[in-house]
Amino acid sequence: MAKSSKALRGRMRSVQNTRKITRTMELVSTSKLKRAQDRVVAARPYAAALAEVIADLVTPELAERFPLLRQPAPPARGGPSRAALLLVTSNRGLAGGFNSNLIKEARKRIEELEAEGYQVDLHLVGRKGIGFFKYIGRRVASQRIDIGDKPTVEHAAELVGGLIDEYSAGRLASVEIVCAKFNTPISTPPITLRVLPVAAPVRRQGGVRADYILKPGADALLAQLLPLYVRNQVYRGLVETAAAEHGARRTAMKNATDNAGEIYDLLKRTYNRQRQAAITQEIAEIVGGSAALEG
Repeated sequence: MAKSSKALRGRMRSVQNTRKITRTMELVSTSKLKRAQDRVVAARPYAAALAEVIADLVTPELAERFPLLRQPAPPARGGPSRAALLLVTSNRGLAGGFNSNLIKEARKRIEELEAEGYQVDLHLVGRKGIGFFKYIGRRVASQRIDIGDKPTVEHAAELVGGLIDEYSAGRLASVEIVCAKFNTPISTPPITLRVLPVAAPVRRQGGVRADYILKPGADALLAQLLPLYVRNQVYRGLVETAAAEHGARRTAMKNATDNAGEIYDLLKRTYNRQRQAAITQEIAEIVGGSAALEG
């Protein structure tokens, strides 16, 4: 009994300590989630306005003049044989299936591109993605671990700047990003977003075309806006993934805290039952001994 009670007390202390850690991580993620969610909300209106301006400027004639709008031919018809895939994961774990879902989405897209005859250049952001592809022995074109959960526009420009040049030179068939889409803190599905070639945004149905006075002309504006649009797409992928990471970690840590509480309650009930049984047995032995002495 003594040995069993000591083991139970040790397990109870261990579960309590674990619960304190997971509860603290839940609170930290909740605090970080609010700031990350604010960045997502702040980025969306700008992206929508930028897309609307480009939709008003692009015409079929202009689309043929800009490499970022031009759809390359497939490899079988002499087009570029390389495609770039940018995977964004987190630097830390303890976020449930967040990173594994992103990696699964990336592997699925790699298989699809290779089945179409493309050689995939893999660019990785985050320790989790880097660690996985290093483990399976796949060669990567570039990797970054310094962006973390506070991405900036400069980070996005650094990630996609070289890819824009490669695509403009005709050496890449496409550039895609695998990231998380932040719907709600508990809904963060992985998505694959094509950023190059730029699919000219479609104006809202029934919307009124803005009556712009263009100076300089539409071609000069598009030369500046198209790379900006691509960088903004990557930036949105970074900030939404960062917010999704905190949401997934908060959910995972809340579940762990709740489970630890349930385990502690079960251990405590078991310990109390054993302790009560031991006390009852001791009382019975005392009563029995007393009766024997009297007899």
